[in-house]
Amino acid sequence: MRKFDLLVIGGGLAGCATAYFATRLGASVALLERRDLNLAASGSNAGSIHAQIPFDPFRQMGEQWAHDYARTIPLFMASIRRWSELEDELDGSLGVSARGGLMAAADDGDMALLERKVAIERAAGLPVELWDRSRLSREAPFLNPGIAGASFCPIEGKADPFKATPLFARRAAERGATIVRNAEVLRIDRDATGFSVHSGAGVYRADRLVNAAGAEAAAIGRMVGVDVALEGHPIQVSVTEKRPALLPWLVYFTGEKLTLKQSADGGYLIGGGWPANANGGRPSVNLASLARNLSIAEEVMPGLSGVSVVRSWAAVVNGTADWQPILGEAPGVPGFFFNLFPWMGFTAAPAISEAIAHLALGRKPELDLAPFSLS
Repeated sequence: MRKFDLLVIGGGLAGCATAYFATRLGASVALLERRDLNLAASGSNAGSIHAQIPFDPFRQMGEQWAHDYARTIPLFMASIRRWSELEDELDGSLGVSARGGLMAAADDGDMALLERKVAIERAAGLPVELWDRSRLSREAPFLNPGIAGASFCPIEGKADPFKATPLFARRAAERGATIVRNAEVLRIDRDATGFSVHSGAGVYRADRLVNAAGAEAAAIGRMVGVDVALEGHPIQVSVTEKRPALLPWLVYFTGEKLTLKQSADGGYLIGGGWPANANGGRPSVNLASLARNLSIAEEVMPGLSGVSVVRSWAAVVNGTADWQPILGEAPGVPGFFFNLFPWMGFTAAPAISEAIAHLALGRKPELDLAPFSLS
């Protein structure tokens, strides 16, 4: 049995970032990952950096839901600030580009809904503009001229999901973190002084434990008697051939699911949460979803007509019914912490993981995570 100050379960972005920030605070840390790092949603998402309230649940669940969800906006804003600092701090490229995000309205009705949503976002402190049809035509002549307008958030953008987790893990290891791959957690024993985690790679002991296991976080919680209502959603993303630079922003669409952006090398990343095949936990690309996703992208940006897709991939992302994160110490289980941010975890991971590292080590974080505790 090896003893540490802190154990982290999960080798995605949240787990590796938590391990890094905890080592910066001087803690001895072990991170356990059941397979290899960055294989699940952290390395398989489209790399979008979000801040605006998602449109689909706003349409479906209404303004009260949006007011509740707006509590997450300060978390997103704090994390976007951290994204802008991390390449210098970690001394490596993360592919960060924050030139703005444009949420395009399919019709006048959706534009009216966007205006109501923007009012809620502004009240929460988010910088966001409304562009009418004429301004959108001037700023983005490459988009479909039938789009009714848009909301524009200047701090949104993108980062590279293939670079972020590995760089956090590398810097954590350089600071002394023990990163254990192929260490599936089999059992967690809890006593008055901490936790013993039995894994496929041995037994690890710590006073405190962070559950950053993503879609598997509910199973880890049950091992210490904590139930969380967590959903796993298989979704997919595609990347196209390289094209000349044209699209500077992250683009959403209110009509159907779509996120669209152009990478630095010219390829377009096309996603938005279209369902993939589940295959018993091993997701694979659903061709009907792929065809519809590409059709919507072409509808929004007609210049994509005829573009070739070079790769599509699928992953399981975690979700909660109300879209709210689960963060902080679990009630009734002292020393057991959740770092669980549904859907938008890639955006939120830097600032949230830094705050969780502080909490787990008995320090006060800059961010107030209390509203998102299970208690």
